[in-house]
Amino acid sequence: MTTPTANAKSAQPSGGTLIPAFVNPEAGSAAAARNALESSGSFDLRDTGGDSLEQGIRDALSSGAERILVSGGDGTIASAAGVLAGTDVELAVLPGGTLNHFAKDHGIPADFDEAVVVARGDDMSEVDVGYAGDNLFLNTFSVGMYVGYVKTRERLEKRVGRRIASFLALLRTFTRMWTMSVELEVDGKIRNYKTALVFVGVGERELKAPHMGARIKGGRRGLHVLVVTGRRRARLVALAMAAASRGVEQAARGPELDSFMVDRCTIQLKRRATPIAVDGEIKNARTPLKLRLAASSLKVVGAKCP
Repeated sequence: MTTPTANAKSAQPSGGTLIPAFVNPEAGSAAAARNALESSGSFDLRDTGGDSLEQGIRDALSSGAERILVSGGDGTIASAAGVLAGTDVELAVLPGGTLNHFAKDHGIPADFDEAVVVARGDDMSEVDVGYAGDNLFLNTFSVGMYVGYVKTRERLEKRVGRRIASFLALLRTFTRMWTMSVELEVDGKIRNYKTALVFVGVGERELKAPHMGARIKGGRRGLHVLVVTGRRRARLVALAMAAASRGVEQAARGPELDSFMVDRCTIQLKRRATPIAVDGEIKNARTPLKLRLAASSLKVVGAKCP
């Protein structure tokens, strides 16, 4: 199909070495995740947060770990994958975020006890990931108005909650929409756009309700690049409605959306650096933005093909 402060509490399991397990302490599910892992007796639990996660994983690799478990949301899992992709070390996932797109796409159970059983098992698959420069993404990359939406939502979320913050951020994004000049190189051909949004997904994506943004089951492998070509707010809303009712394949036939399946592409902006969103996390990146697919580069325990 197609990876701190240590506090080990587990006992040595019969017949194996403890699996290093990193739990994001800021996740609301952290306590439940720890309970499930401790009960199994197979994991060396390590709380970690921020930049210490990647260093903690590197330390575990230096000690000879062959499998790493990470509990947290998509951003936490992507940080671990950034260390483990391209190595022979396996990544086990305990979904502990709000949306858990990666776990859902790859059939990893949301129930902690079930996920622990999977994490201890022998099944393993190699999955595709994407890169924007040095930034790995498991699910999606975007530049443009979605980045502004995420930044606004995160600023408001602590005061009014995620649902209201999402609604207010959407309103602000459409009322203050801006466009950018983008030069997109696809299959050696240069295409120039004036656009409000470039969206890239790992694997073919669906824009048809009720599964908008989800991977298409059995879809094509590659990076799915979507460029919104219309600039007027009314036309963008109309495009969204058309895509919701007819799907991306039909919407892409019109003049408001270009869609490509590629292994690599380059996005050039007039500015030297720009904020980007990778798996919902905002980062700053230098331009040009070079995107590429790294096929079958991450070993994931219990993963199933999307």
